[in-house]
Amino acid sequence: MKFDTASLTRLSIHHVGNKGLEQKLTLSENEADFGDGLAEKLEKFFLAKFAQAHERFRFSHPSSLQFNEVYSYAENIFADKEAFHENARNIARHLFESSSHPKIKPGELYVCHFINCEVEERVVEAVGIFKTEVKSGYFDVSRKNRDFTISYLEGIDSNKFDKGCIIFNTQPEEGFIVAIMDNQNRGEEAQYWRENFLGLTQVNNEFHQTNHLLNLTKEFISERLTEEFEVEKTEQIALLNRSVEYFNKHETFDKEEFVAEIFGQPELIESFNNYDTEYRQNYDIELEDSFHISPQAVKKQARVFKSVLKLDKNFHVYIHGNNDMIEKGVDEDGRKYYKLYYEDED
Repeated sequence: MKFDTASLTRLSIHHVGNKGLEQKLTLSENEADFGDGLAEKLEKFFLAKFAQAHERFRFSHPSSLQFNEVYSYAENIFADKEAFHENARNIARHLFESSSHPKIKPGELYVCHFINCEVEERVVEAVGIFKTEVKSGYFDVSRKNRDFTISYLEGIDSNKFDKGCIIFNTQPEEGFIVAIMDNQNRGEEAQYWRENFLGLTQVNNEFHQTNHLLNLTKEFISERLTEEFEVEKTEQIALLNRSVEYFNKHETFDKEEFVAEIFGQPELIESFNNYDTEYRQNYDIELEDSFHISPQAVKKQARVFKSVLKLDKNFHVYIHGNNDMIEKGVDEDGRKYYKLYYEDED
């Protein structure tokens, strides 16, 4: 998705408290005013981080899309721009009703309308929904008469919001294309934004497939493999490195080729295939045995593939390649050691 030519045309701001903690919902009577200079800063504030969002979602509902509140309000905005503010107020009411978990923080809600947003090679309008929860402190220095005064104020960090989603006006019959972000929460309380409030399901695309296959592989090597086989830590790291290398050097994933190249031994392949079946059932997802690899998903997952051998609190050994160049042993005094072999020293 690209926002190089995107423009903010309308903005509605409200304050949403935690209903479960008996906090208040405060709705604005009118849309917010902003000039050209502020519009440019707001566009950067709301849209800049989404340029790197590669996961795609769509609205869903067990009965009918029309019963998904945010989907309906966005659809109303796209159909009638004059109804923007009232639908923005309805979105705030729905968020308030969805905010009952005790860890959900109160904050400002911003509902925006954008034009000229690019997604899936189409230029469309979009509705953005953003929430700020965390305030940052700063010192304000100002001049009064011939002196300077200093005061401490709290405000919103101009570099980030806490939660956000962008609804693109394309594929409405399938639930629109939606991108989301949650920069504050990763636990159970974070589910309310994606599930309770927005009611989204993930689009099963190349990013989704690649992301899950890499996650599946990481979990298998890090957890299941050591339960069923005697595997040294260096061997685990080597398998993780080879897995990422496979995704980096291939454009298309082929499961049969992958397991043969990474695991080789029939008993390891059988164990991986069994774990694969369990993973699909646990996550209730459909994974293809062959698909085009998403470089963005590989880059994202590669960050969490641990290639570090931690020895007490004294040493971290980074293993990036051939694990035959590292040897484990125990000396006569019972002290454990690793011996490293190398050719060049930088």
